[in-house]
Amino acid sequence: MQQVALQWGAHGLIAGVDEAGRGPLAGPVVAAAVILDELHPIKGLADSKKLTARKREQLFDEIRAKALCCSVAQASVQEIDELNILQATLLAMRRAVQGLRLSPKLVLVDGNRLPVLPMRAEAVIKGDALVAAISAASILAKVTRDRWCEDYDQQFPAYGFAKHKGYGTAAHLAALSEQGACPEHRTSFRPVAEVLAKGLA
Repeated sequence: MQQVALQWGAHGLIAGVDEAGRGPLAGPVVAAAVILDELHPIKGLADSKKLTARKREQLFDEIRAKALCCSVAQASVQEIDELNILQATLLAMRRAVQGLRLSPKLVLVDGNRLPVLPMRAEAVIKGDALVAAISAASILAKVTRDRWCEDYDQQFPAYGFAKHKGYGTAAHLAALSEQGACPEHRTSFRPVAEVLAKGLA
C-alpha cells in the first residue's frame, strides 16, 4: 500500500490521529494528533507497528521537529475502567485534537470509529499505513506509551512492562497471577478482574 500525499487544498489544514494501547492489560491509552508540514516532508513514515523501536524513536524526534504542530494525550486507567476502552480511546483522541495549537479543518482518524469533534472528521481503515499524518500520529502515540511502560517497569519490575508493554503475554499473566494487580492494571479487563476476584490485589 502506498501512502496518500495530503495537500492543504480547499479543506485547509489536515490532522491525522491514531492511538496506542487499546489492548494491553495495564496503563493509559495514548492518542496523538499531527498536522504535517508539506514543505518539510518526513521520509520513512509508516504504521508504527511495522517499524523497529529504534526507527520509531528516530522518527519521533523528526516528527516533533518538522510537523506544523502535534499533540499527545491520554485517558487514564481509571477512565478506561469507568468508561470502557473504546470510549476512553475516543476521549484520548479528542484531547489530542484539542491540544493542537493550530485548528485543523479536517481530521483523519485511523480505524472505523470517530471521536466527537467540532470539525469535520473521517475514519480511515488502515489509515496508519495509508495517510502520512496518521502514520506520524501512530508513531508519537506508540513511542509515548512504550516510554511509559519502561518508566513504570522501574516502579514495578516484577511484571516486565518494559518487555511486553502491558499486553497479556504468558509472562505477564504469570506475574499477574503471582503478584496480584498493581495500581495501573485495568480492573475492567478480564484477566485482571479474575485475579482481583481471587483476592490478589
